[in-house]
Amino acid sequence: MATAATKLLLIDRVPNNYIRPEADRPNLTEVGASDASTIPLIDLQGLFGPNRDDIIRQIGEACQQDGFFQIKNHGIPEEVVQAIMNIAGEFFRLPESERLKNYSDDPSKSTRLSTSFNIKTEKVSNWRDFLRLHCYPLEEYMHEWPTNPPSFRKEVGEYCTRVRELALKLLEAISESLGLERDYISENLGKHGQQMAMNYYPPCPQPELTYGLPRHTDPNLITILLQDDVPGFQVLRNGKWVAVNPIPNTFIVNIGDQMQVISNDKYKSVLHRALVNCDRERISIPTFYCPSPEALIRPAQGLIDHEHPAVYRSFTYEECCNKFWKGGHRTDCRLDMFRMHSA
Repeated sequence: MATAATKLLLIDRVPNNYIRPEADRPNLTEVGASDASTIPLIDLQGLFGPNRDDIIRQIGEACQQDGFFQIKNHGIPEEVVQAIMNIAGEFFRLPESERLKNYSDDPSKSTRLSTSFNIKTEKVSNWRDFLRLHCYPLEEYMHEWPTNPPSFRKEVGEYCTRVRELALKLLEAISESLGLERDYISENLGKHGQQMAMNYYPPCPQPELTYGLPRHTDPNLITILLQDDVPGFQVLRNGKWVAVNPIPNTFIVNIGDQMQVISNDKYKSVLHRALVNCDRERISIPTFYCPSPEALIRPAQGLIDHEHPAVYRSFTYEECCNKFWKGGHRTDCRLDMFRMHSA
């Protein structure tokens, strides 16, 4: 079994299997810091009131120009957010023997603790441990989840339910922002799917040599990211990496590959990465909202016309996911294999 990053907390240098080739290291001097004016922060307070049209316009602009945005007044109570963060911290502080009851390096398992990304296929490891859970429908998966910490299933189940409600509201808004019927996207996802990860990034003695996660796009529909107060999340914006530093009680929402397809390339799946630091551990909890495996994904008919022909062929979400796990994080061109060939 591969050495989990959590075993490396007490070392003073990065082991060779974590060191990136020189051309592929995080160039920390080139990263721009975000400030409130550069990253769209959308207030969802009036989404179901008189401000709806304005909020939908803001969401559409952010999806088109940036591929991501932050949200506040999202409706998830602060205590629910705090509880999931606490439980994630407690889980990763459990004795190794207890954590490893959940270990698997098989990406097809619906509940698993693992390290890096896909240790079977990758050449260089990532400075991360993660617990990945399927969480919709809850009753199908909750019995597989860890029972330690004792309140894990209750707290995580509550969080998953709340985030799903938020995801569905966002999908309606994104659908409308594209000029489609409010429920168009939701009705074209099959039975729907929802997964989440608890990412644990230990302190790293040489953060300039490795990644928590290297650059990638998400293969799902939208991702709703909760991060603790430690910076590390970065997005590629106008060709430059920008640090999206945590703002309390907000989430980051990013567009995934399936939304890029459904929007017929109007909205872009955004490249992002996670960096580590030498002082503090970092925890992030992304929720991946997705189609169900058999769902047929294709550009929305309402976005195709003579001037805007379909950019992609139809494919099942399962087909896309299989390529994702086999290909690792080499994802800059994952959607290219589904593009229509121009005449």
